[in-house]
Amino acid sequence: MRWVLVGVLLAPTLAQAESLVATRLVRATEVIGPGDVMRQAGQVAGAATQAEQVVGLEARVAIYPGRPVRLSDLGPAAVIERNEMVRMVYREGGLMILSEGRALARGGLDDTITVMNLGSRQSVQAVVRAAGLVEVGSTSGFAGSGF
Repeated sequence: MRWVLVGVLLAPTLAQAESLVATRLVRATEVIGPGDVMRQAGQVAGAATQAEQVVGLEARVAIYPGRPVRLSDLGPAAVIERNEMVRMVYREGGLMILSEGRALARGGLDDTITVMNLGSRQSVQAVVRAAGLVEVGSTSGFAGSGF
């Protein structure tokens, strides 16, 4: 007696995990664009899986072509560059004090950076609020710091 296979046996396919990899050399401080990444089979721990997760973010380190794009290697795009002149603002209730300063580091929105007040030559910690604008709070060194 012979057995003959009739028909085709279909097995369910498993969804294959994917990670994003760089399509070109992305240098540190460059902003990731849609064409800079592509999906590749294989899951890498810490790597992004969707382009929407990384487009518009800035590379903190160089990412080489074909290498995974790790979320820990990315951050918000800088809106203030080192040595840039910035407007410093301090608000407390109805009081608002403005001053000019020089950024001593690069920073993206909501990053805390060190800024030197040009009037007093004192350095204070400030939060980046917009391009060219930082906010100095009472907890970030205003009182007695020469703001």
